[in-house]
Amino acid sequence: MLSKAKLKTIRALALKRFRDQNGQFLAEGHKAVSELAGHLRCRLICATEVAMSAHPMPKADEICTVSDKELATASQLKTPQGLLAVFDKPTPRPFIPNAANLALLLDGVQDPGNLGTIIRIADWFGIKDIVCSPSTADAYGPKVVQATMGALARVNLVYANPVDLLRQLPEDYPVYGTFMEGHNLYDEPLTSGGLIIMGNEGNGISPEVAALVNRKIHIPTYPTGSDTVESLNVAMATAITCAEFRRRCR
Repeated sequence: MLSKAKLKTIRALALKRFRDQNGQFLAEGHKAVSELAGHLRCRLICATEVAMSAHPMPKADEICTVSDKELATASQLKTPQGLLAVFDKPTPRPFIPNAANLALLLDGVQDPGNLGTIIRIADWFGIKDIVCSPSTADAYGPKVVQATMGALARVNLVYANPVDLLRQLPEDYPVYGTFMEGHNLYDEPLTSGGLIIMGNEGNGISPEVAALVNRKIHIPTYPTGSDTVESLNVAMATAITCAEFRRRCR
């Protein structure tokens, strides 16, 4: 049975203020919880009897059997997935530029689904560091965590002022940004390492950050110049860009 105190704590994790204050976040579903439990300390798992019989429970400080009704009350999902868990947030590593490694910088990506998908894309393509501007969505919000499908455990996320960070980089460090007026991604020389900047869903990369980009790139339409949608979804654009970097620089 889930106590009122534990239920209150779990429900409060829907709020960024509480996640920051307690240094914890919520994950739901066997896949996400199992992936995260292999890397982060799990404080509490709440699971129904059906979920417990269907899957081995990951290691946790406490495992609590709950009813479907209790889980529905605690869950942040419209359709609960049988179990949820409370994890300690990881301590981020400072971003250290390395010309041999790719990293992402997200400048105001605000949609939780987009952010979660980008984290998952980074994990797929072996990108270990993502720098997020303060205006980027909270990576530990329930919708983001759900969209990452456990990739959150393997990608280092740092929140930092992007302008300050970019100004501290070596002059010859490759800083790529996606722009409508950029050079064709498929024609432009690409490096095996550097920073790829992806901008806000509606406004793109902010002017202050754009001024510090030294390699502007663009994903062309096909055929070039054809009448198409105005722009690509930022997560989709991230996947295309990262795939091209890895294809040519493997």
